[in-house]
Amino acid sequence: MSDAVARDGTVLVEVALANFRFVIAVAVASAPISSAYFLEDVDAGRLRDASVFRIVNLQNQAADHPSPIEVVQMGLREKDAGIAPSIVHETTGRSGLRHLKGTVSLARFAPGAVYHSWFICMRDEPGLDEGGSRHPDGLGFAAFGHVAQGLEHVVQFFHEYSDGPEWLERPVALRAIRRVG
Repeated sequence: MSDAVARDGTVLVEVALANFRFVIAVAVASAPISSAYFLEDVDAGRLRDASVFRIVNLQNQAADHPSPIEVVQMGLREKDAGIAPSIVHETTGRSGLRHLKGTVSLARFAPGAVYHSWFICMRDEPGLDEGGSRHPDGLGFAAFGHVAQGLEHVVQFFHEYSDGPEWLERPVALRAIRRVG
């Protein structure tokens, strides 16, 4: 398959940490704008200094939040990413993708204001979909793929770091991120 789009409309990207790897199936057919943004980051090497820097779980977020979530966030922290580029915000209503366990989605400030960061859902998260209550504007987040291989490793990692603060004191480096065929 190499860099070509597979029959199912995906491109595979491998993410490696020190102790495990996982593969993201990037849904270029369903979410072409968000996918292109992510793949450009991968191809341009912008994620060389990327890390897992945030673990959000039911214990470390505000108890009164209208839509608590469980996610693992990685890429560049907003303070390290520079000025946020603006892209067209692909809502889940537009892409047809949903924030289910294993879904990969772009982090954002506002619709389309992204910053070289993404997260993986550790459970079904309908509050992150368009119309959900996680973001005050109700437009949700731009899902662009899912973990196709190695989700069990991401889940184990999530549980290992779930006792700590939401923002990791020592982010965990991504050793490599590349397209695979």
